[in-house]
Amino acid sequence: MPDLPELPSDLRAMLDAVRQIGRPRLVGGGVRDWLLGIAAKDFDVEVGGVDFESLQRALGRFGATDVVGRSFGVLKVRSRASGQEYDFSLPRRESKTGAGHRGFAVQPDPELSDAAAAARRDFTVNAIALDPFTGELIDPHGGQRDLATRTLRHTSAAFAEDPLRVLRGMQLAARFDFTLAPETAALCRTISSTFAELPVERVWGEWEKWATKSTRPSRGLAVLEESGWLPHFPEIAALRGTPQDPDWHPEGDVFTHTQHCLDALVALAGWCDLAPARRRLLMFAVLAHDFGKPATTARAEKRGVLRWVSLGHEAAGGPLAIQFLRRIGAPLDHDAPVSALVTNHLAHHHGQAGFSATSVRRLARKLAPATIDDLALVMRADANGRPPLLSPESHARIDELVAQAHALALDDAAPKPLLLGRHLIALGLKPGPRFQPLLDAAFEAQLDGAFADEASGAEWLRQHLSLPGN
Repeated sequence: MPDLPELPSDLRAMLDAVRQIGRPRLVGGGVRDWLLGIAAKDFDVEVGGVDFESLQRALGRFGATDVVGRSFGVLKVRSRASGQEYDFSLPRRESKTGAGHRGFAVQPDPELSDAAAAARRDFTVNAIALDPFTGELIDPHGGQRDLATRTLRHTSAAFAEDPLRVLRGMQLAARFDFTLAPETAALCRTISSTFAELPVERVWGEWEKWATKSTRPSRGLAVLEESGWLPHFPEIAALRGTPQDPDWHPEGDVFTHTQHCLDALVALAGWCDLAPARRRLLMFAVLAHDFGKPATTARAEKRGVLRWVSLGHEAAGGPLAIQFLRRIGAPLDHDAPVSALVTNHLAHHHGQAGFSATSVRRLARKLAPATIDDLALVMRADANGRPPLLSPESHARIDELVAQAHALALDDAAPKPLLLGRHLIALGLKPGPRFQPLLDAAFEAQLDGAFADEASGAEWLRQHLSLPGN
């Protein structure tokens, strides 16, 4: 067992105070992460043997206490010393009273045993408690055993009462490279019909964790398939069984290819250093990059041989990516960048003869608000998702595209119009319906390289309008 986790001094002081009146335990994901050797960022505390009022009094001197969760036996304390918020709760019983994630009656029970309190948790790996003073692990459901084998196993039959736990299993498997226990997969299949009970914002919460925190995202898709929940995400489900040419894709069907691509993305250098918002967009773009293949894949002759081809799958995939994002409740600002990355993910294959400045400018414009640097990461993940094949030619073309974009200062931003309405007014034109077509034509000329600064742009405009020079 590793050394006791290093706790913030203000939390340690709170635990000392609570110890005088009850039985504090560190519980949940913080204990799991500590046992996995991962620096735990959050620790929840469950306190037995004390009533809610006494717990609130003991903690009130450390900062503001939020009693919104009183009926659930939950107390949030915002530390006066650090501003950090900590969750303290009483052991509680739960019983199913209705449909959905919120259909529970919760009854705090200070006298509940450690084993009974742990039984309400989702997976055994999340049902391990730690005595922060003695270092004793309270593990009545075999969570340490399952951590050692990287297994997600439900703690009790009560798992089936909350369908969100299946999606929680999806993102936990992806974050920690867990596999789903066969009996847990079987239990998940029996509650597949309850997916419709879940509010879309809760569905998004689990997908968001999958997209930003995964270390092996393919495991999340495997859990969806093994649990029988993949049909709830038909854009992904359709990838299973969609064939690919074995010479180009020896790894198997499009579902398997997508799994490899997702794992390749998180293996790219610098992935962990990207901002969570960017990781999210890139992960969904790679997940969706071949959504168009099921509808476009057919046998066709190519260089005299019948092969599986998917002509036009990039364009077909853009609307399906948006459809999927709406299905899982993603923020609306994800639609445009993810769709653009999906639609253009083969742009490097159109540059065998080199990438002209004009083509790169136009590509950057089509991608906005995504960028060519974003697209390059999606392309590299796609190229690396065909084991055991390597793709040095693809990576060379991606390198060339990125180099040209950097030379044009377009790697992380789309080109902006140099000519604006004020330039038209300076030439004596009056604002009116004619302005926008002129500005559109000017921008197209700029993208084609007709001018590169305001002065040359103004000269182009004079010539375009057949106006005399200065």
